[in-house]
Amino acid sequence: MSDAENPSNPTPDEQTDFEPVQVFDDETEMDLRPGADNCYKCTSCDTSCPVAEVDDDFPGPKFQGPEQWRLKRKDDEDIDDSITSCSNCMRCDNACPSSVPLSQMHNTARGEYVDEQMDKLSREYLRNRLLSNYRIMAEIGSKVPRLTNFALNNSLVQKFNEKVLGITAERDFPAFAEQTFREWWHERGGAQVSSEEKKIAYFHGCYSNYNTPEVAKALVRVFEKFGYEIAVPRQRCSGTPMFANGMLDDAGRAAEVNVSEFSDLIDEGYDVIASCTSCSMSLRQEYPELFEFHGTAEVSAHTYEAMEYLRIHEDLEAEIENASVEEQSFAYHAPCHARNQGLEHQAVELFRELDGVNIEDVGDSCSGISGTYGWKEEKYDTSMKIGEEMFDHMEHAEGNVGMTECPTCSMQMEHGTGYDIKHPLQLLEEALV
Repeated sequence: MSDAENPSNPTPDEQTDFEPVQVFDDETEMDLRPGADNCYKCTSCDTSCPVAEVDDDFPGPKFQGPEQWRLKRKDDEDIDDSITSCSNCMRCDNACPSSVPLSQMHNTARGEYVDEQMDKLSREYLRNRLLSNYRIMAEIGSKVPRLTNFALNNSLVQKFNEKVLGITAERDFPAFAEQTFREWWHERGGAQVSSEEKKIAYFHGCYSNYNTPEVAKALVRVFEKFGYEIAVPRQRCSGTPMFANGMLDDAGRAAEVNVSEFSDLIDEGYDVIASCTSCSMSLRQEYPELFEFHGTAEVSAHTYEAMEYLRIHEDLEAEIENASVEEQSFAYHAPCHARNQGLEHQAVELFRELDGVNIEDVGDSCSGISGTYGWKEEKYDTSMKIGEEMFDHMEHAEGNVGMTECPTCSMQMEHGTGYDIKHPLQLLEEALV
């Protein structure tokens, strides 16, 4: 029986599509106070917050969301600057029993704080703008990857970045690939499979394009193995790092391009597939919460994480049961943004049936890096404190190779343990292709 026929794995018709909470009295203005009134102060969000757990000065999601919006009923109230300490892990959304749109409140509050209260000439603003727009830096750096890799990880450059920009010198920059995924895609001549029925549009994101094209290539080979025609349209960053840093204007410009490109392909029968859980989360939830471009709802409804999609539409478990790989053990970490989409168990459930593989879930703790959060000098220690539980679980797991779907969680896992890290798609490729 295929996954699609298994009652525990819903078919597309049975799935509950994400529906953004409508909390605006006037759709031309972002007013989240009606959503704030649904909060009855149970503090479930605060107890789920990884930042609040390690930072006694952080007031927590309840203050950052509903309480702050209640305060905004007074026109003279500013956004509290502690909003910049929220890591945008979005765990509070899952924790809330009354569906208060917490992360939506945090995103809009950060945007307002950056627009109206942050000094645009400050080191913090310039650093955050640079980190948020990683795609631009990556596009330049990938032109001369060897030189860029050498320069960015030179100790003098790292110290300069820390003193001048506030980017921590404790981390090594991820290496740029010799060839980007899009360069490889064009070199091979694009799609190698044609199909009228099975068509996907791949949202590869920035990191799989510039830093880990092997993940993107694995997705292509696995989906082509199952007979899918693949489109790789023009695209920008998903906007996740921009949301986390309050750069909503930048996020809006990127989102408008993405929605336009991918909604056109949806009209032609394509579904949108992402290999990064933060990218799929952005397109699925944050776009319809924050933007009203034509096609936004369609992109949200047709976006899937890659392995999620295969488990719905293909008999992936049967394929795995009949496959084998060389003996290997993995310590798997589910990213926070995978948990928000209900995907935290899928890799363990699937690969425990793969001959030659031992895979162990290392717990439900946050990795702590939260995209650009752990790259900031003043947030680095907080990031590592949050990650301590995950590091400890990884080091006590049988495997000494990590696995996760999130590229920045991968950075944190490697940084905290020294383990090599794989994406689930790479193991799928090894097993099936």
